[in-house]
Amino acid sequence: MGTAAAPDPYMTNIKPCISSSRKIVVSTMVNIIAQHKEASWSGLASASHISSRQPFLHRITSKPVKFEKFVTRAMSEPSDNKPLSGLPIDLRGKRAFIAGVADDNGYGWAIAKSLAAAGAEILVGTWVPALNIFESSLRRGKFDESRVLPDGSLMEITKVYPMDAVYDSPEDVPVDVKTNKRYAGSSNWTVQELVECVKKDFGSIDILVHSLANGPEVSKPLLETSRNGYLAALSASSYSYISLLKHFLPIMNPGGASISLTYIASERIIPGYGGGMSSAKAALESDTRVLAFEAGRKHKVRVNAISAGPLRSRAAKAIGFIDMMIDYSLANAPLQKELSSEEVGNAAAFLASPLSSAITGAVVYVDNGLNAMGVGVDSPIFENLDIPKDN
Repeated sequence: MGTAAAPDPYMTNIKPCISSSRKIVVSTMVNIIAQHKEASWSGLASASHISSRQPFLHRITSKPVKFEKFVTRAMSEPSDNKPLSGLPIDLRGKRAFIAGVADDNGYGWAIAKSLAAAGAEILVGTWVPALNIFESSLRRGKFDESRVLPDGSLMEITKVYPMDAVYDSPEDVPVDVKTNKRYAGSSNWTVQELVECVKKDFGSIDILVHSLANGPEVSKPLLETSRNGYLAALSASSYSYISLLKHFLPIMNPGGASISLTYIASERIIPGYGGGMSSAKAALESDTRVLAFEAGRKHKVRVNAISAGPLRSRAAKAIGFIDMMIDYSLANAPLQKELSSEEVGNAAAFLASPLSSAITGAVVYVDNGLNAMGVGVDSPIFENLDIPKDN
């Protein structure tokens, strides 16, 4: 359930090839290696505290369920006497472009943080109508708390670019969009222009992240979805990835990595996730395999997808039943805890790193194992079974 292809609204006076964003200054570049010990590695870690959801879970538990704080660490902690040894996620010297960041509570932001924590330089692309709000929030320090990295420094976003990945080139933009006041004052935001600006500003990138999706008729059942609504979902949620990768590949360094975000609705029925969005996610996963072959052979770039579980992001809340999906996951997933955005960010950092140098064309599930379940164990049918549960 990524952000919209259009993740939110924003814009400003943008001159050709110069983003309206301002550089966010931070104190240090993060280096996640052994010598940083617990401070560094706990940064590529996540914690979540989930309160009891008794009404939803009462059918499979005899008493209220209390979900204790659950911490996932990328490595064991060092002892007092021994230095930490292990495999570092080291992205120093790498540059990442994350498409689809418009606030600080979605997967795109979390991925940016994990990549920054591993040492990568961060560029982001934000949907034009959301640009003003996003940049204003950055300047005013509204995101400072969520910008904190493991070593205490703040994530630096080197540049924010205006973007609308639904349009490949200026010729594709209809007149009503060009004259729309939400786009007024912004320029160079089609995919082609965006990549040209990144090339002019930085020359190349190493990591591309696609964290955007939009389905204008997502609340409609598939049988009630219009042709335009269905095609709009595919255009914004899956073809946008093809377009971004197609244009970025010529300036991606060999050995680079590209990651997109998908959802289990691509292969399972999720009532309420309609409007062609399930089809768009299925297309995205199929394209991941084909693109892995083509990008690997031609450019030595790896292409993978993360199938992430439900998250209370702003974009997900727009669908209207995200709380229900989180409750369902808590009741039925092998790991009874709420998924945190940091866990998805950490998986992305791994997939972007040399540690995953032989992994491409894969869909990696980061959903507490919900994808593995064939039935919902909260069903009354299983009430007499001795099903393990988190008490």
